[in-house]
Amino acid sequence: MQPAGYLKVSVAVALATIVLKTLAWWVSGSVSLLSDALESLVNLAGAVFALTMVTVAARPPDEDHPYGHHKAEYFSSGFEGVLIFAAAVAIIWAAVERLLNPRDLEALGLGIGLSVAASVLNGALAWAMLRAARAHRSMALEGDARHLMTDVWTTAGVLVGLLAVMATGWRWLDPVLAIAVALNIVREGVSLVWRSTAGLMDESLEPEVRAEIEKTLDQFRHATIRFDHLATRRAGQRRFVEMHMHMPASWSLGRAAALRTAVEQALMSAVPGLRASIQLLPNDVEAHLENGRDPL
Repeated sequence: MQPAGYLKVSVAVALATIVLKTLAWWVSGSVSLLSDALESLVNLAGAVFALTMVTVAARPPDEDHPYGHHKAEYFSSGFEGVLIFAAAVAIIWAAVERLLNPRDLEALGLGIGLSVAASVLNGALAWAMLRAARAHRSMALEGDARHLMTDVWTTAGVLVGLLAVMATGWRWLDPVLAIAVALNIVREGVSLVWRSTAGLMDESLEPEVRAEIEKTLDQFRHATIRFDHLATRRAGQRRFVEMHMHMPASWSLGRAAALRTAVEQALMSAVPGLRASIQLLPNDVEAHLENGRDPL
């Protein structure tokens, strides 16, 4: 299944969990279960926005975007992080009000059961989406999956706390749990915004991917063939590498172009989703970057 397919499923699951968790809060009156339901609303908004951005990212290059639309996925992750902050503020507001005006909880057993059912749905989907995110190198899919997994752990913490409320009768424990939930999802929101910002800043490829690129180039290195000024970057699912390839000045243009094609094909076979751009230079010509340093 493609990322867009998983995100469509995520929207459907988010709607189901909103219904279940809202019912859990309604029958119990627990503010910590309310906080769990509010986070599910964020899941829904995040999944819808992620689906939109994945659709945009899949568009082919055009006149205004000659390098494609791959970075659109990073906006999805950043947007979801901002939504998490908004949900945390709403949760803390409700929790403080409950601390000031405590009330007895009702039908906790039913509320907990509904919340467990919602958590099982989220956990199964998050596991499948994380595997798909690694396979497709989708930041939008990974962001949505990690938020779902955070929701699972949040629910687990809330349920443990509510069991403690049932055992001790401490009403103040319910809003305190809600505040803990809010602080936990803020941490996840910071992580998502940071990763989104890093992606928009053209981060280089992962060390293991760069090592694979070097390993592939070693197959072509020779006393008369060398590579320098190697630069890599990521843009959503797409990976890019640029470099200079030096060869004897006596070679014909056809021979040089044939070797470049062979190098590009080897790189793209070794690293899925890679786009290679190689500039040909004679061995006695050096190209200098503005800062005089290799960008890799």
